Amino acid sequence: MENKWLLTWLLAPVFSPAAMAIEAYSLNWFRLEDADKEPVPPTSDAGWSMGRPSLGSTLLIFVTVVALTFVAIEAAADQAAPTTLVAVFAHADDEGAAAPVLARYAREGVRVQLIVATDGAQGGTHTSVPRGPELARARSDEARCAADALGIREPILLGFPDAQLGNYIDEPARLFRLTARLQQELQRLAPDALITWGPDGATGHPDPRLVSSVVTQLVRAGAPGAPERMYYVSIPVEGMRAMNPSRAEPAFLVPLAKYFSVRIAFTPADMESARRAMSCHRTQYSEAVVERIAEMQRRMFSGALSLVPFRATESGTDLFRNR
Repeated sequence: MENKWLLTWLLAPVFSPAAMAIEAYSLNWFRLEDADKEPVPPTSDAGWSMGRPSLGSTLLIFVTVVALTFVAIEAAADQAAPTTLVAVFAHADDEGAAAPVLARYAREGVRVQLIVATDGAQGGTHTSVPRGPELARARSDEARCAADALGIREPILLGFPDAQLGNYIDEPARLFRLTARLQQELQRLAPDALITWGPDGATGHPDPRLVSSVVTQLVRAGAPGAPERMYYVSIPVEGMRAMNPSRAEPAFLVPLAKYFSVRIAFTPADMESARRAMSCHRTQYSEAVVERIAEMQRRMFSGALSLVPFRATESGTDLFRNR
């Protein structure tokens, strides 16, 4: 094999433009110094088949290879950057508390994945669909609709029984099975950051409390796939009032403002995506409630959502970077 073909073959997998430059030279496509001369006839020499390379041509090839080396290094660094955000919640519609942030990162090209622990078969406050399998199917469809509205990937629905995660009497191993399933998904997805409920479970519901506890357990235990970049999301008191104007707010449920040290900015378009996602959950919210909550979020968030970091000393403006 002639040297020119060997060099082209070796460089092609990584530096295909450089290899093409070398091949172009060997085929006499360019000669900076000899453009007006007749091509040199091929020889039987094992070296360059078209004569000695000119200094200009050699320098051009060298510069091309060096430049592409830096491009390859930069591309490799980009590929190593964090790209996956996973949100873990108990019910379809829980993602609404973090929806603008999920929409923002999805819009920016991050792989955003939602995991829903329960089937939602027991919770339908704004529907005539009976509780049980039929409601579970409806809420699964709603979860997919919301994910599509946010621009994130199709949700992973684990299908554990709604309102029964902590029922130790009926199934003592249920929480252990939930822990194993979540760990398997995190190991498969390899997220760079996690979002879940805080220990309050947002409204105090046992299922969100337990999901938060299990996810935190996996992070604290260093389970494969569980990153330390974990953030707790909450529902402000105003949000609870918007959802249920006649219900009193539970005491000591919302964390103090000093713990919300991470603020993630989002655009009005992200906020609109969040509103459309909430509208998907027709079994949970009337359109009037959706508009009331959306207005509250626009007013209170002011273009940025505050979260509580798992590592209490952390602060910043981005889920994937240090201060």
